[in-house]
Amino acid sequence: MSAIIHFGTDGWRAKTDGDFTAENVTRVAEALGALWSRKYPHARVYVGYDTRMGAEAFAALAGEVLAGAGLTAVVSDRYLPTPALSWAVAQDSRACGGLMITGSHNPPDYLGIKLRMEDGGTASDDFIEELESLIMPETIGVRGEIERANMVMPYFDHLCSLVDADAIAAAHLRVVYDPLYGSARGYMPLVMGALGVETIEIHGVDDEDARELHPDPIEPWVDDCERTVCETGAVAGLINDGDADRIGAVDEHGHFVSPHKIIALVAGHLVKNHDMTGRIVVNQSTSTLTKRVARALGCRVTVKPNGFKHIYKEMCKGDVLIAGEEAGGMGIPSHLCERDGLLVILLLCELMAQSKKTLGQLVSEIEGACGSLKYGRRDLRLEPEVIEMFRTMLPGLNPHEVLGQEPVAVSHLDGLRLEFADESWMLVRPAGTEPVVRVYAEAPTIEQRDELLDAGCELARGGFAK
Repeated sequence: MSAIIHFGTDGWRAKTDGDFTAENVTRVAEALGALWSRKYPHARVYVGYDTRMGAEAFAALAGEVLAGAGLTAVVSDRYLPTPALSWAVAQDSRACGGLMITGSHNPPDYLGIKLRMEDGGTASDDFIEELESLIMPETIGVRGEIERANMVMPYFDHLCSLVDADAIAAAHLRVVYDPLYGSARGYMPLVMGALGVETIEIHGVDDEDARELHPDPIEPWVDDCERTVCETGAVAGLINDGDADRIGAVDEHGHFVSPHKIIALVAGHLVKNHDMTGRIVVNQSTSTLTKRVARALGCRVTVKPNGFKHIYKEMCKGDVLIAGEEAGGMGIPSHLCERDGLLVILLLCELMAQSKKTLGQLVSEIEGACGSLKYGRRDLRLEPEVIEMFRTMLPGLNPHEVLGQEPVAVSHLDGLRLEFADESWMLVRPAGTEPVVRVYAEAPTIEQRDELLDAGCELARGGFAK
């Protein structure tokens, strides 16, 4: 039987020794070609790939299938970050979209397909539903000729034009860059080097550890970066996921800097140093710190459900300064209505250069002004029937008290979010693509945060925590 292909959050993924096969990639590309060629006859479509084994061959295959459907398929002549593909699509008025072969932040034995629409942004639910309905059990086998193009250098030239190159060069920064073996490796050291940043790259060449390290810019996968920063005296460690649309960071003391703090820092930088204005869009699992910074900057905050597709829709409405999610994806719509972890890295370098401060000093400064909060998340693996029962009861779940505190705000926007008088909060929500209930909490102290996490886990299991 043919595999059932379902596009979850930002694409379809599968194991390379499982369902990610030439046949299944062909089935997806044929359905996509039929859909795009009907809506946009003879349009251009861009195809890219990351550094994982087999990704280039799958990209060429997908391009040939799309060309066979009557589209002009332009396949990258080298591996590239997903934001570079998105930018190439957005810059070409003849393009109807793009297809990226990437494992993204997933384990090394996975590959996947991400889709980008004509503005470089993610596909809508309606588009995905129509696409899935066109995926046939068997392939047709029509192929066409592809074109090859360099999408990397025009994109990075554009990124460099968005920051103050002279200020960065004058600061003589030293940073550690960790692409986690992903598709920005080699490129970012060249780009930052051209801007005058001494860049020490780790995990830039495949070695015996490449099959063990998950390309997700969170702990524990950033441990090597934390250690290297301390050993080299760098002012920061800057990290991307496997396809470079997400970012993580490490300060000069080797401490992980969460995406929440990065969003807050970059938002302040855009307002104060780039004279930009607009809303700050976040999902509801984002730290209260971001909201406090937004208030100080005079920016409105728009909160959306988890999943960048919801944030993307808000970015398209306009008047958005920056948008970001707890997972490290951040977008600046004046550049692109999509995540771009590479632009955020350059903006952090510019901020450190112009302020003459290290990343740790910048974080301490913002926490001193807005307060320090302790954030945490747990992924609770439960039986599917328990998760379904929890999902069913969620709309009517409205605890009057948790740990002796009465909620001052309750939201069912995505799961159950409870906020308390001291701005501590708890969120419990079933994941969209895994048999997991995610529990988030934030509070002034680690002890209070952990108590909220425990209470959220008990709620997910069907209990009631007071």
